[in-house]
Amino acid sequence: MKKKVVMMVVTMAMAVAMMTGCGAKGDTASQTTQESQTADASTISGTLDEVKDFMFVVTDAQGASYAFTFDGEKPAGLDDAKIGDKVTVTYTGEISEVDPFEGEVLSVEVSK
Repeated sequence: MKKKVVMMVVTMAMAVAMMTGCGAKGDTASQTTQESQTADASTISGTLDEVKDFMFVVTDAQGASYAFTFDGEKPAGLDDAKIGDKVTVTYTGEISEVDPFEGEVLSVEVSK
């Protein structure tokens, strides 16, 4: 009987230790992801040509148009920009004139 109680206590202690250890790793991964996104950020400047509920289009000085898509909330600063404004877009991922945007828009700033 005494062995069963000791084994139950040891098993519960191990379970608590495992849960505590796993919980700490999640926070570190989240911080690392945010830091890597900021480090990989790129910018493009151009004219805002089109805005929809899920995407917007920016045309650079050479006439190349790039479509930026987003899920959920609009990127920071997009509500302040109007069609025809000169904007600077900060994003992660890669842009292409022909391929869909695979990344995240971090912000849109109206240039003055």
